Amino acid sequence: MESSPFSELVAEPEVREPLPVRPAWERLEDQLAWYGRKSQSDQRVYKALKICQLVTAAAIPFAASISAPIWVAGGGGALIVVVEGIQQLMQYQQNWITYRATCERLKHEKFLYLSHAGPYAGDLDPDVLLAERVESLVSQEHAAWAAHREESSKKMGSEA
Repeated sequence: MESSPFSELVAEPEVREPLPVRPAWERLEDQLAWYGRKSQSDQRVYKALKICQLVTAAAIPFAASISAPIWVAGGGGALIVVVEGIQQLMQYQQNWITYRATCERLKHEKFLYLSHAGPYAGDLDPDVLLAERVESLVSQEHAAWAAHREESSKKMGSEA
């Protein structure tokens, strides 16, 4: 191969090795994304249900003041009850808050890991520690979710 005067100026492209598979890191990123999405989704649904209830509740006295048919007020009252029942059954507010809290804990864990701080400072195998701590946080959230669902089911059953 001939050498040109420009060959020293043009560097060979650097061949990078593929990043090693890091299951703990991938799990952390996956869980951060899931909890972030679910928190946002449940917040939106919860707020939409509450706005529906407020608008309907405000419309009932207005409908009565303009002498609307009686079924309008009755239907509005029924709609409020159904919307509240859906909220109680699906627990959008509770899930939103719990998912957001778990997401924030996972972000905190990510920061500590990347900064080699807290429990990761000086740890010989921070990936193992990350896996254990992420799974602990996720397991705690799952257990709290199951307990809350069971409590809600008992409450709904006793009200019936």
